[in-house]
Amino acid sequence: MPTLYIANKSYSSWSLRPWVLMSELGIPFEETLVPFGQGPTGNTFRSFSPSGRVPCLHDGDAVVWDSLAIAEYLAEDHPAVWPSNRAARAWARSASAEMHSGFAALRTQCGMICGIRIRLHEVGAPLKADIDRIGELWLEGLDRFGGPFLAGNTFTAVDAFFAPVAFRVQTYGLVLPDPAAAYARRLLALPSMRRWYDASLQESWREEKYEQETLRYGELTEDFRTA
Repeated sequence: MPTLYIANKSYSSWSLRPWVLMSELGIPFEETLVPFGQGPTGNTFRSFSPSGRVPCLHDGDAVVWDSLAIAEYLAEDHPAVWPSNRAARAWARSASAEMHSGFAALRTQCGMICGIRIRLHEVGAPLKADIDRIGELWLEGLDRFGGPFLAGNTFTAVDAFFAPVAFRVQTYGLVLPDPAAAYARRLLALPSMRRWYDASLQESWREEKYEQETLRYGELTEDFRTA
């Protein structure tokens, strides 16, 4: 059985993508969670990941790092990773790649912290452009392929790639068009997303520098974490 190495569920948006993909598609795997910043060098990820980053998948002799590479590796044995329709598959891959490499303002100002709520001080032009583009992409996918997921009636990798955005929508109260907001709520209601969220609330470890950087852009209004 493959092993998926991830970091803290409260913070690690990159880890969430293959984790929720494999969970929703019923692809068996073992989870190994290694917290950020552990060990004398502050990074123990190099012991299992060539890039020193998470996620990283070990499957027999194969070691696959980077969330997009993991999705493509899984697709070789699990065709349900991507839509069966060619047009939908092309769109899903393009949208996933855009999320993988873009949305710098969203990543910077709205870092993923699952268990809190933040009221942003402002939504400047770069962040607004990213939020608008998210809404545009989601509306296009839902309208073009009929929903309830982005590329059709089943959950695929493109939904996994936007799953961290759903947590950001919840944390920061990001405003999207109604159908896009409803899609975010559908993602948050998925059984695997609920399990991830509930586990994140139980984590006691905090990345103080990351949290303080995030609070530069907004005011903490609620903290649901138990520890």
